[in-house]
Amino acid sequence: MWITTPIKSYDNRQTNLKMVSCPICGPKLSICCTVLSIWGVVMLALLGVFFRIHSPALFEDIPMTEKEWEDNNHTQSYLHEKYEQAGLNCFIAAGIYVLFFFFSCFQQRMNARSSNIIN
Repeated sequence: MWITTPIKSYDNRQTNLKMVSCPICGPKLSICCTVLSIWGVVMLALLGVFFRIHSPALFEDIPMTEKEWEDNNHTQSYLHEKYEQAGLNCFIAAGIYVLFFFFSCFQQRMNARSSNIIN
């Protein structure tokens, strides 16, 4: 990313100073993080959907102890509440992966620009 800042030299002529932002990740790491972010978003979004529809296959993954289950008299409403909570957690994690995806794409773009500047 080029940032052009006009500055005045000692003889009052205006010159442009060009600064380049440095990428944090290298080109291979940024591509790897982009692919992993896409996979994370897809996987966590699907897992969130399956928790929202109360999939019986995910019953063992619900954050609940046997004591909590007995204290609530084995009610179905408590079970559905826990399913909804787990689904919301998956959607929040998918949103964080979306942010990492944009960050990785930005890093990939900065690496492409910096390689064009050097060559």
